[in-house]
Amino acid sequence: MIYSKRGILLDRFHIFVVRAILGMVFAVVLSLFFYPDTRMIYVIALGIFLVGMAYFFEYLRENKKNC
Repeated sequence: MIYSKRGILLDRFHIFVVRAILGMVFAVVLSLFFYPDTRMIYVIALGIFLVGMAYFFEYLRENKKNC
């Protein structure tokens, strides 16, 4: 469980939901901005990639703290 500075409790599921929503929003915005004629499957793949990268960079940040 993660506490914010205001004391709000965030568990891993809520963090995943926020990251998934933001990942899809950014995927749609980026794909519409750079490739307006892109198929929906590529937009979904980009969203999954963005969420995966968020978890990867969180892993690197946590790993760096433990060293």
